[in-house]
Amino acid sequence: MRTLSVWLRIPACLAIFLGALSVSCKPKTPDEKGDQTTAAGRLAAEPNAPSESDADNVAVTVNGVDITESDVQSLIKSQLDMITRQSAQLPPAMVQQYQKQLREQALEQLIRRKLLEQEITDANIVVTEEEVIGKIREIASDSPDLLSLEEVKKQLEQYGQDFDKVKEDVRTGLSRNRFMEMQWEGKINVTEEQARKYYEENPKRFEIPEQIRASHILIKFDDIASGGDPNEAKTQAKAKVEDLLKQIKEGADFAELAKAHSACPSAPAGGDLGFFPRGKTTPPFEKVAFELEVGQISDTVETEYGYHIIKVTDHNDASVVSFEQAKEGTMKQLTQKKQAEFVEEYINSLKARANIVFPFEM
Repeated sequence: MRTLSVWLRIPACLAIFLGALSVSCKPKTPDEKGDQTTAAGRLAAEPNAPSESDADNVAVTVNGVDITESDVQSLIKSQLDMITRQSAQLPPAMVQQYQKQLREQALEQLIRRKLLEQEITDANIVVTEEEVIGKIREIASDSPDLLSLEEVKKQLEQYGQDFDKVKEDVRTGLSRNRFMEMQWEGKINVTEEQARKYYEENPKRFEIPEQIRASHILIKFDDIASGGDPNEAKTQAKAKVEDLLKQIKEGADFAELAKAHSACPSAPAGGDLGFFPRGKTTPPFEKVAFELEVGQISDTVETEYGYHIIKVTDHNDASVVSFEQAKEGTMKQLTQKKQAEFVEEYINSLKARANIVFPFEM
């Protein structure tokens, strides 16, 4: 089940242009480091990462407004923590390189954000409290749990998130959306002919592979119940799964047995895994599942997860989405692509006109 924290990350990326504001958080390996001749790159190449005592130091000044070291560190804290946890398994030079790249990326992202923030302020874009709450309600209502606003607040507290901070993220996303919509109004247009051309030139994108829908019952190898003996664990699991298979063959309800005995998260749904194509599950499971007819039940199947009983409930042959079916989505996709390109050009134009100063340049 997707948690609320996942759904409430959406506002931070509400606008298509956020792809242009952000940079990849995946550090490149030393072989992929590329050119570091930009000002941000030169700063990132400094030998030592800033310490906590440097938190109030200025990292960069954008049109007279300072971005501090603490701003940079807070943006990449989770990635730095991950690197710290893995540092024992990584060469020191690689850890240092990752840290440098994260810093470069963070500086670039903060510069972009600050430039756009200044433009939004000058344009007097105002997002009301009602609009913010309305967007949060909209996101929550689209979640699998259909959460109320009070439930949103409670879940945020459980995950250690501040509701006021979430509201500010939503407000920021809505203001960026509104501002950029003003900039590209009347400048972006995608025609049906363009959509058809894309459809015809990218046939693979509209192919739907063969898929099956299956349910299963999973019995894991329980080392604890068997006193820590892996062989005994497998013996006990095999006996249990064979007993369940016997009950099914005698007429017991597959879904009810899955709910009562399966160790898979799909158990509450009667073991239903939904539709899936080849290549999306472990090979021993896939091989048996795709050989079954609809309504047919397998013998016991062993995988690295344990023993399974599989039931195929539906099957779809490979097919191709028609242009009429794909037209709306394709036009939307092409529009978003043009919007992203527009914003990248717009942000670059702001950078070209901006006064961006790093401390070592002062």
